[in-house]
Amino acid sequence: MMNVKVFLFLTGISVLVSFNALAGEYHVSLNGSDDADGSAGHPFKTISAATRVARAGDTITVQAGTYREWVDPSFGGTSHLNRIVYRAAEGEEVVIKGSEVVKGWKKVGNGVWKVTLDNGYFGDYNPYREIIKADWFRDFGRDHHTGEVYLNGKSLYEIDSLENVLDPVPLKGAQDQEGSLHQWYCESDSKTTTIWANFHGSNPNRELVEINVRPAVFFPKKTGIDYITVSGFTLSQAATTWAPPTAEQTGLIGPNWSKGWIIENNTISHSKCTGISLGKDRSTGQNYSSVYKKKSGHISQLEVVFRAIRNGWSKENIGSHIVRNNTISHCEQTGICGDMGAIFSQIHGNHIYDIYVKRQWGGFEMGGIKLHAPIDVLIKNNCIHNTFKGMWIDWQAQGIRISGNLLYDNSWMDLHLEVSHGPHIIDNNCFLSDLNLWNIAVGSAYINNLFTGQICEGGESERFTPYHYPHSTKVAGIMTLQSGDDRYINNIFTKTPAPPYDIFENANRWKRKEGTMDYGLDMYDIHPTVMPETGFPISEMSKVKLPVIADNNLYLNGAVPYKNGVNEIVDRNSDLNIRIEVQADGIYLFLEVSDVFPNMESKIINGFDLGEAMVPGVIFENSDGTSILFNKDYFNKCREDGSNSVGPFRDLSSGEQSIKVWNK
Repeated sequence: MMNVKVFLFLTGISVLVSFNALAGEYHVSLNGSDDADGSAGHPFKTISAATRVARAGDTITVQAGTYREWVDPSFGGTSHLNRIVYRAAEGEEVVIKGSEVVKGWKKVGNGVWKVTLDNGYFGDYNPYREIIKADWFRDFGRDHHTGEVYLNGKSLYEIDSLENVLDPVPLKGAQDQEGSLHQWYCESDSKTTTIWANFHGSNPNRELVEINVRPAVFFPKKTGIDYITVSGFTLSQAATTWAPPTAEQTGLIGPNWSKGWIIENNTISHSKCTGISLGKDRSTGQNYSSVYKKKSGHISQLEVVFRAIRNGWSKENIGSHIVRNNTISHCEQTGICGDMGAIFSQIHGNHIYDIYVKRQWGGFEMGGIKLHAPIDVLIKNNCIHNTFKGMWIDWQAQGIRISGNLLYDNSWMDLHLEVSHGPHIIDNNCFLSDLNLWNIAVGSAYINNLFTGQICEGGESERFTPYHYPHSTKVAGIMTLQSGDDRYINNIFTKTPAPPYDIFENANRWKRKEGTMDYGLDMYDIHPTVMPETGFPISEMSKVKLPVIADNNLYLNGAVPYKNGVNEIVDRNSDLNIRIEVQADGIYLFLEVSDVFPNMESKIINGFDLGEAMVPGVIFENSDGTSILFNKDYFNKCREDGSNSVGPFRDLSSGEQSIKVWNK
């Protein structure tokens, strides 16, 4: 008689083999037909046709060409090993666009042309009638549409009157002042839409002119479409709308409140607002604060969190995505965003740049990466530059790790941590912009980083935000932010000249308090090294400063230490000149280190050395609950005795050095 366990094991193998045997491959080609069967010899014409037949285990291979459609997957996979894979054919360029080519432009004069389209052209979504308005959005006194106009792949600038299109002037704040002269304006009624555009010397009927017509490019309309891989595509030109944490967050591409997606090796660009969205669904709230004007955004967001928990927000149902090795650019809100939907995900190897460069609106959601509630998320080895904020990590970032990232030339700051209680781990990063860190969070560990700009810290006494049980979405409590409970170990701080903040930084930021920002850590001088006596009345809690630890840090070029730091070196004789240089094969960091550069060895530490984040009472550890050891550098080299510098690079020493910090 066969052993029952053996029988069950063999049965499992049989079922697995059966599933694999049923797995198929569907092909898509511009020369195909949607009436075909999707085989290699009889491919579909559209990707959308393949979405209707593919099931778990299947692969959809798309041949070269430009596909103008909204890919709305009908089905998902069942596990990481049994997913639906959408991929570009090997070695072929496959472009999916949310736009259409428009001809029939009529010349108005002075470089301006117009086209009038029947509204039936747009179906059930007309981006030139859709006004962007949502929680935490600032329109700067004028309407903005989700539509866009492109000339040879480059987007023009929407303006608020035909007169300005006829007689354009450079737009205040736009990074490309000459490009901002290419302007467009639209008017739409119940029957037609007319677009005027100033193409200057170009004839739009002879050039490639496209307009946004779809609100997404690769995004399921239904939630719960799990375990999909999207690999190797060029995805662009979507009429996305503003994506605050209190509304449905639609991106050019995203899983729409699902689990287990892999978005890899894609080029993603020219989303009106967001490139990749890992975020919130519509069911838990849709801009209630700005629509009903009864409650603040903070209260609305709290309600969204608790509605999501009631609706099944958990590791079992949501998140665990992988976003890797993508190039993301030219989005006017975020490269990657997400409220709650990014939990337990990994975001690594992405190149994110040119985010929020037109500067035609404002708000509180712009950044290369903007995440709310990124519980146990790993953000590693990304290159983020020329954005508004490089990373904006907001609310409930418990267990996040930000490791080995390169951030530079970000106009406001590299990293903003906001109203989260920890634990947070920030290690082996290169922060190279003028403002490196705006820290309105507690319970963080900063280990082996290079800080070349200013640091700003503060608290938040009015907003109560949740904290969680370890590695869980379950809420353990809510609390305000006093500031502190931070650890700075093995970092390099250096002072570099900072230009004045630009006008849009001033227009969007909250007022900083005097004495909360400097090069180095002296803004923490008012913090103790141990917790003061407890028992404060709730009205006094905002005045309590939590302890700060600074150990084994190096301060150069006038950077100032925390007065209670230990094992610190302040070297006023050493200079550390730094510059970034973009070359054909990658991005290089050039360091000119003075001959008297101190040989300060980094300490190998582990999670137990960091204690626990005070508010949640949770230790610093890996997302799987195992202990953590900080024995690797920016390049993942093991730190060894005798060759173990502070900062992100194990082998930093005196003299001129060229370090390749990003591969193209």
